Amino acid sequence: MKENTKKTRRTGAAAAFLDARLAMGKVAFPLADLAKETGLSITAAKNQLRRLRAQVVRVSRGHQFFLIVGPEHRSMGAPPVAWWLDDYFSWLGHPYYLALQSAAGIHGSNPQALQVTQVMTDSPRREIGVGRLRVRFFVKRKIKQTPTQPLANAYAPAQVSTPEATAFDLVRYASRIGGLGRAVETITPLLPLMRPPALKHMLKVENEPATAQRLGYIIETLGKQKLAQVIHDWLPANLALVPLASAKAGRTSPVVDRWRLLNNSGEVGR
Repeated sequence: MKENTKKTRRTGAAAAFLDARLAMGKVAFPLADLAKETGLSITAAKNQLRRLRAQVVRVSRGHQFFLIVGPEHRSMGAPPVAWWLDDYFSWLGHPYYLALQSAAGIHGSNPQALQVTQVMTDSPRREIGVGRLRVRFFVKRKIKQTPTQPLANAYAPAQVSTPEATAFDLVRYASRIGGLGRAVETITPLLPLMRPPALKHMLKVENEPATAQRLGYIIETLGKQKLAQVIHDWLPANLALVPLASAKAGRTSPVVDRWRLLNNSGEVGR
């Protein structure tokens, strides 16, 4: 009798686990947590989740990490990325932050609708497609030094790059987000949010003069002389001559002496 009671209690254990998670404000979990908290074996936990496939979805093939899909998110096939990203990376054991155009959008810069969520991390990772959501990853080896801040008024904890770090990343990764023109378009609405002390700190920890040269020239061209001067004052005395658009050839392009740049892009300073 005791054995039958135990078996009955475990039937529906996964469904009860999902309800408990949602009550805690959590929409994500690793399979191991389900097994540990319910007493189910890994195989039994998988089987119960399979019967609940309208309510759960796996983040990516090969990863035993699942999302709970509430009725309000069934049309998208998954809850919003910012609701579960922090839990996912905690489980992976890697740093991350919402970056580039996704971060810019959070800070209020939305020049174009973005179809993917852009996330910075410290090692290569395949793009995730879960439901109708897409998450694209970018790699920065020194990610832990990049200034970030908590996502404000969020359903769940999440980290996003500061406006200054977002602008820096937009220039650094311009060739992968649609070109320098797209980066400039996205940086422009961020300028009122950028502060000289935070900009100076970001330059120090990132310590990439070539990217700083490009960003300084762009900011100066956009009319923010004070911010541009912060960058110019930080730069080393002896600078290498670098192309403005790093992905393009430009040996015969005009030189911008103040920033030691080859202006090989027709998208800035026209």
